[in-house]
Amino acid sequence: MNRAARASVLLLALAVSACSAGAQSDFSSIDSIVNRAVDDHQLPGAVVVVGHDGKVVFRRAYGMRSLEPTQERMTLDTIFDMASLTKCLATATAVMQLYEQGKIGLNDPVAKYLPDFAANGKQDITIRNLLTHYSGLPPDLPLDEPWEGKEEGYRRAFAITPLRPPGEQFLYSDINFIVLGALVEKLSGMTLDEYTQRFIVDPLGLTHTQFLPPASWIPRIAPTEYEHDPISSGVPGSKTFPGDVMLRGVVHDPTSRRMGGVAGHAGLFSTAEDLAIYAQSLLDRLAGRPSKFPLSRIVLQKMVAPEQPATGTALRGFGWDIDSPYSSNRGTLFPVGSFGHTGFTGTSLWMDPVSDSYVIVLANSVHPHGPKSITALRGRVADAAAVALGIHADGGALAAHITGYNESLSGMRRWPVRNGEVKTGIDVLEADHYRELAEMARRHGGKLRLGLLTNQTGVDAEGRRTIDILHQDAEQAVPGLTLDTLFSPEHGIGGAYDEPNVPNSTDPATGLPVMSLYGAKDADRRPSLASLRKLDAVGIDLQDAGVRFYTYEAVVRYFLEAAAQTGTEIIVLDRPDPIDGSFVQGPMSDPGTESYVNSIPIPVRHGMTLGELARYDTQQLQLQTQLTVLPMQGWQRGDWFDSTDLIWVNPSPNLRDLEEATLYPGVGLVETTNISVGRGTDTPFEILGAPWIDARALAQFLNRRQLPGLRFVPVQFTPEKPYPYAGDVCRGVRILVMDRNVLNAPELGIEIASALRHLYPEQFELHKINTLLANRAVLDAIAAGRDPQRIAEDWRPALDAFELQRAKALIYAP
Repeated sequence: MNRAARASVLLLALAVSACSAGAQSDFSSIDSIVNRAVDDHQLPGAVVVVGHDGKVVFRRAYGMRSLEPTQERMTLDTIFDMASLTKCLATATAVMQLYEQGKIGLNDPVAKYLPDFAANGKQDITIRNLLTHYSGLPPDLPLDEPWEGKEEGYRRAFAITPLRPPGEQFLYSDINFIVLGALVEKLSGMTLDEYTQRFIVDPLGLTHTQFLPPASWIPRIAPTEYEHDPISSGVPGSKTFPGDVMLRGVVHDPTSRRMGGVAGHAGLFSTAEDLAIYAQSLLDRLAGRPSKFPLSRIVLQKMVAPEQPATGTALRGFGWDIDSPYSSNRGTLFPVGSFGHTGFTGTSLWMDPVSDSYVIVLANSVHPHGPKSITALRGRVADAAAVALGIHADGGALAAHITGYNESLSGMRRWPVRNGEVKTGIDVLEADHYRELAEMARRHGGKLRLGLLTNQTGVDAEGRRTIDILHQDAEQAVPGLTLDTLFSPEHGIGGAYDEPNVPNSTDPATGLPVMSLYGAKDADRRPSLASLRKLDAVGIDLQDAGVRFYTYEAVVRYFLEAAAQTGTEIIVLDRPDPIDGSFVQGPMSDPGTESYVNSIPIPVRHGMTLGELARYDTQQLQLQTQLTVLPMQGWQRGDWFDSTDLIWVNPSPNLRDLEEATLYPGVGLVETTNISVGRGTDTPFEILGAPWIDARALAQFLNRRQLPGLRFVPVQFTPEKPYPYAGDVCRGVRILVMDRNVLNAPELGIEIASALRHLYPEQFELHKINTLLANRAVLDAIAAGRDPQRIAEDWRPALDAFELQRAKALIYAP
């Protein structure tokens, strides 16, 4: 059977399917929406296809295919210029095939494969940056002077100068995909149109999808507009002037035309039918059903998930749009987390794997005299399709799954602050009348000798100490329970010490002994086996900072390890991660570097509560500890501390508010060097400096980096004893957090270290940073002068692997 025959059979089958399924759903609102738009001259015509549950349930042609120079009715088999849908359908799919074959790494610099691309400061732009539009490149190649030819287009793309550093800001750019097209050609040894035909179009069985459509297709192709670029008329040998030629079968995009009609950003032609096959095959592959889609399921899942930088507010997959200023064709009912794309000529495709649905709107809205916005129309059609299919807004559930919070994580929008009501572990324990402790007592023959690791942060919603609650109320409520011993971490039971060798003491209110676990030696920072053998269980109630080098995390690990040897049960009364639990940021610590400030190989900002971290430690270390985590109630992963309605208690002397805790994962990274981080002032971790720093020079350097969510102000300060540079005037910067939701604090630490190395190579003792950084490759990269954004890209694969393991330990849903 030839292509034309197969196409006819498919047309008939789809029509029958559409009639059958359409009888069960009312799509009349789509008719009203599109017909009104045609009547209002928003577009000459359109083809709309809706798929659901593996079938085409609606397909219809509206209006006119051509208004000038001839008038033709729109037909279902009309062939459209896909414009920027080329990026996803062809180029991004091809790049992901190369990734699947191991020919590229997504975090590899583009210049590794296309050396000329490194010109003008682009050596650190990665393939990931191009695919997600976070490269910082301009929107398009300049067309204000004559040029033509694919090789000349590539030369100009490789020579372009970025507008922004890579990874900093979402900036939609055709140049990104022009370069990716060149990458496909370089690594495959084929032209992009040849590659697309052989490895995408043919495997899917698409019959009317290709670059440079043949002359026989022209009667069915929707014309776009009159030529306005005499350099790229697309008509061989033409000497016509602007406005003389109606583009039909010649790509509308002027850059692609100048490059010969084949480019990574535009040039593909296709039909609604072929797009329906593509979309359903993609959804089938994602769902694990039989499919001809030319990517494996695991690679496709990666392609359509958010892959933008961690601080990026425009959610982009590899090629696909998820939630950005360009995703209006999703409408308001399909969930954030579904995905699609649009094309300038009037084309769009949106897919939702949750409901197994897709919506295709193909139009030539640029016809005949230039573009007319159909942004709102696309969204209304998507909503109408969702209503007809019975799809409802999911309240942010899918967005929460993929982003770690909720639908407020939307591109280029302001994040609202949630006003929650959270009960911590101790509040839950009180509310259920100490049921968990009573069960423990039963397991121990009606007696429960209890220890407690805590400090000043261990309080309930009314401000009562956990110590007093267990010593008084719990002992009365649970027969046989006695609170026998208190343990204190760094800073002591009251959180007042900011020096080593905190002594043992007695709690004045209860008379209980307090065993300090902050001595000078390693053994003095671990609970002794002898002390645990006297106890049946130990409760832990500490407010953590959510940062790898915060020492409360190490002492929890030490208890878990010791309890595994003594058989002592551990119960963690959980508390929030104050800097929210949705972000996972910063480099992993190297295996074998474990210490009191690096209890286990995890990222700087791990996004876990202390209870979840205890579960993670137990799993990763394969401990036989009897661990119970008493979860909070009402906490969401994306909650910052100020969303919890809990009283702030300083977890340590120099973390005095949420602003300091927010900056701590970054500024804290450099405090083991010869830099003051503001200890001994009123604003620790909000300022940093040293006597040998030029404050204005450092502020200017860091501000030029345009770090998301941050500004830097030159300051001078004088720390007090016993902190570094006590009595000396330090000059440096105050860090202003403008938007904490786009701040990547660990990257800030790398930026600061890199700036100091650059400005003060003789004075700054960079090597000392590794005490808290604990990553030799990152240290070496800073020392070599590599761009911090590029350094951060390099640690992303390790973060991806960590998140798979972390997921097993998480307690709280997004």
